[in-house]
Amino acid sequence: MAGNSFLVKKVSFRVGLLPVIKILSALLIHVFFVLIVLIINWFYGYPPTIYSLQLFYYLFGLLLLLLGLTWFTSSIFIFFKDTSQFISIAISLGFWITPVFWSLGMVPDKYKFLFELNPMVYIVEGYRSSFIYHQWFWESPLNMVAFWLEVISVFFIGVFVFKRLRPQFADVL
Repeated sequence: MAGNSFLVKKVSFRVGLLPVIKILSALLIHVFFVLIVLIINWFYGYPPTIYSLQLFYYLFGLLLLLLGLTWFTSSIFIFFKDTSQFISIAISLGFWITPVFWSLGMVPDKYKFLFELNPMVYIVEGYRSSFIYHQWFWESPLNMVAFWLEVISVFFIGVFVFKRLRPQFADVL
């Protein structure tokens, strides 16, 4: 948001839209690459199935999570500019502890719950369940409930912090 400070200082502009616009622009890129994966899978003999429709469910959860995180981090960043380094480190760490290039099955059962605290694990495993394993998201209700509790918590914390700090945005920028 700091790069768009001229918009924040205008009275008629809704500041809460800036994070939404950022997320939606990234969503377009994500959808493009998901379509490429679907086409490649189809080319190799794995056409989309009814399970592929779950991607909308996972995308909705991902969007709510990202919106809450973005509102929170963008609000904090305006007041503490050094948080960008922390966020960069957290994103890198989050990438490597999320089973994108490795399987959650490689983790010993006694440590698996630690990884499952990361809401992105649910999303990544959900994509795998949709594309590869052909499983429904409701087949693991405990993970589903834990994920949605995390997402709703992060979303409302982000909304709370954003609304609480928004009146000072124009003064600080």
